[in-house]
Amino acid sequence: MRIFNFDEQLIPLDEWIQTFVDWLVLNYREFFQIIKVPVEISLEGLEWLFFTLPPWLIIVAIACAAWRYAGRRVTVFTVLTFFLIGYLGLWEDTMTTLAMVICSVVFCAVVGIPLGILAGRSDRAEMWMRPFLDAMQTTPAFVYLIPVVMLFSIGTVSGILATIVFALPPIIRLTSLGIRQVHPELIEAALAFGATSKQVLFKVQFPLALPSIMAGLNQTLMMALSMVVIAALIGAGGLGNPVVQGLNTLEIGLATIGGLSIVLLAMVLDRITQGIGQK
Repeated sequence: MRIFNFDEQLIPLDEWIQTFVDWLVLNYREFFQIIKVPVEISLEGLEWLFFTLPPWLIIVAIACAAWRYAGRRVTVFTVLTFFLIGYLGLWEDTMTTLAMVICSVVFCAVVGIPLGILAGRSDRAEMWMRPFLDAMQTTPAFVYLIPVVMLFSIGTVSGILATIVFALPPIIRLTSLGIRQVHPELIEAALAFGATSKQVLFKVQFPLALPSIMAGLNQTLMMALSMVVIAALIGAGGLGNPVVQGLNTLEIGLATIGGLSIVLLAMVLDRITQGIGQK
């Protein structure tokens, strides 16, 4: 029976998608270039800041943040990490990666927290968002690179845009979860005392959901760092470059120091953001 003939492709979905993306590129390329502008400006500003400031000042600033939120041991680990990265000759790549990650996380927070609040307060919005979030979290990271390159060309900004899409779901899901976990009696008490819906959100729900929101921000940060190496494949700078270069030329040492720097940077940022969430 033809209905069970799986040897032939009966649904040309790949051709339909290709046609749709080609149509977007042909008709809306300028629109997608406009989307790049705020990301590009933010990235250039952060890179200018990190490359202008002396390394010792950046180390002191991050160490102070570690001391304030994560304790003495994390502070010592942070200082040793950045000295090691500097002595490995990867300081500039690390600053580029740090700028990329901060830029990605900021845009994820700007977009994800309001969407998470909407999903947390509306069952219908949560129902509509769920399949998109499932698709975003289960789609392989490499798949994001193809439409991003076609719509935004190659470069660091395109890598950040792919990272934003890849790292967005955790902060939306955990913000929604935090809002939904606020006890209904607290909301009823606030309403009974005459609080408006806006006051209930900002005075009751959001403060109580903040630990969950910070956990989502931490997961978004980790996913953004995991995208660094993949983004390097489309021309994004940073610590992904030595890993990709080492892979292409089979230089195991170069790839190892790049991967080690990513791991150490991820550990530092993870401990600091976890400390902020606990505080």
